[in-house]
Amino acid sequence: MGTWGSGNFESDTALDHLSIVIDRLVTEVAQAMAGDPVELEPDEYWGVAVPCNLELLYTLVQSGHSAHHLPEAHVITQWKAAFMAVWERTIDGLEPVPGFKEERRSVLNRTFDQLAEASARDAAAD
Repeated sequence: MGTWGSGNFESDTALDHLSIVIDRLVTEVAQAMAGDPVELEPDEYWGVAVPCNLELLYTLVQSGHSAHHLPEAHVITQWKAAFMAVWERTIDGLEPVPGFKEERRSVLNRTFDQLAEASARDAAAD
């Protein structure tokens, strides 16, 4: 098919690249979630990067790009349970300022939930 428009994602090569980026984001999250839970603590790299990756995936899906590459909703829900268990167990040790813990918890829950909902919508549309 080649190129079918002037947009940044309107060619086979662009969609191949996008697929690689999405697969990388998903793979990183999957590997982090399967790894040592210490790596998911709020002050560790993957404790910060996992939600970033999920937000990037959601932004791409909301822009109309590649929902088919998302994990199934139940997988994202499992990730949420595991991630939040680590977060809840360790956040107080970092002595967050008043209000931060509640606000951050809300953002994290939303981040996982919106991606799971997007995945479920995509599965229902198939």
